[in-house]
Amino acid sequence: MGARRPAGGALPFERRERMETLEKKLGYAFENRQLLEEALNHSSYANEHRGGLGSNERLEFLGDSVLGFVAAEFLFKRYAGLPEGDLTRMRASLVCEQSLYEVARELELGSYLKLGRGEEAGGGRERQSILADATEAVFAAVYLDGGIQPVRELIVRVLLSQAPAAEERRDYKTTLQEVVQRRSGQVLTYHMLSQSGPDHNKTFLFEVRLNDESVGCGEGHSKKEAEQAAARDALEKMG
Repeated sequence: MGARRPAGGALPFERRERMETLEKKLGYAFENRQLLEEALNHSSYANEHRGGLGSNERLEFLGDSVLGFVAAEFLFKRYAGLPEGDLTRMRASLVCEQSLYEVARELELGSYLKLGRGEEAGGGRERQSILADATEAVFAAVYLDGGIQPVRELIVRVLLSQAPAAEERRDYKTTLQEVVQRRSGQVLTYHMLSQSGPDHNKTFLFEVRLNDESVGCGEGHSKKEAEQAAARDALEKMG
C-alpha cells in the first residue's frame, strides 16, 4: 500500500467516500478507481445505464483465472510433496462459490453493488452467485490496477488463510492409498498395536503396513483417528 494515492475521479462525494471505505477493507488503494467501480457493476445495472461503465462480467472472467493461479501457487508452495489430486481437491474447496460468497459477506460487498431495478427488488444484494461473481471481479480489478503481488496478498488474507483448516480435514488414508496405487501389486493394511487408558478416554496405537512392511505409526482417541495418524506418518516419511 505505502504511498499509493487513490484516484477519486469524477465520482460523487458520497460514493467516493464509500469506495475509500471499501478500499480500506480490501487493504488496497486504487490508482484507477473506475476498475473497482466496474467490478461492482452488475449486468442488470449496466443494461439499464448504457453508455456508462460496462458490467463486471469480463472482470469476473479474469478474476476466476487470477484466483485459480494464486490458489494453486499458494497450495503448491505450502504443501510440498502433496499429490496433484489432493492439491486439486483442496483448491476446489477453497475457491468454490460458497467460499467466495463468505468473503463477499465479510467485506459487505453487497452494499456497494450497483444493481438494476429488477435485481434490487429481487434481493440481488444477498444472492450468493452475484456476490461470489463480484468477489472475483474485485480480485481482477486489483490485479489490473496493481499487478500480481497486491492481489496475491489480498486473496491469501481473505480466502486462502483457511487452507490450514482444509489441511486438518484431509483424508490421509485416501491420499496414502492413491500414492501407493501408482505401482501395481501394492497392498496397504492397518493393524492395532495397542490400546490404553480408561474406557471413556482410550488411546489407540495403529501401524500401517505396505506389503506387510511397517511404513508408519500413529495414535488417536479412536481407531479411525489412529489410522489417519498412521497414514499421515507414512506420507511424511515418503516425502
